Amino acid sequence: MDRIEVITSVERRRRWSAAEKARLVAAMDEPGAVVTEIARNAEVCASLLYRWRRDLRGAPARTPAFVPVRVTPEASDEASATALACTPPSPPSPPPPRSSITIAFGVEVRMTIEGAPDASTLAKVIGALTARDRFR
Repeated sequence: MDRIEVITSVERRRRWSAAEKARLVAAMDEPGAVVTEIARNAEVCASLLYRWRRDLRGAPARTPAFVPVRVTPEASDEASATALACTPPSPPSPPPPRSSITIAFGVEVRMTIEGAPDASTLAKVIGALTARDRFR
């Protein structure tokens, strides 16, 4: 060995001012701009430029939303209900099948809930599964 390298200090993280971030993000939006070249010249990862662009544009955080659902009888059920009013009662029908809800988060994550959970339980479960730090 004819060469020895001595490291005397810890490499610190670079700090970027808001103006520098804005300049690099603006360069991304120019016609013909190549993000990987911009990132290479600034010595950062391309994903960091995309994050800065999202942060500077103030993208709202995505939160799960529920859509109200109302179940109504079909037209044929209403007609049969009025027809049954004039006929003798029929034997009791079998119990309804167990209900379940299946929610897919991308391709690999799927959640099935048996029964009928309330909205707050669903919101908590979906919030936990969509949290950014769930893989820590």
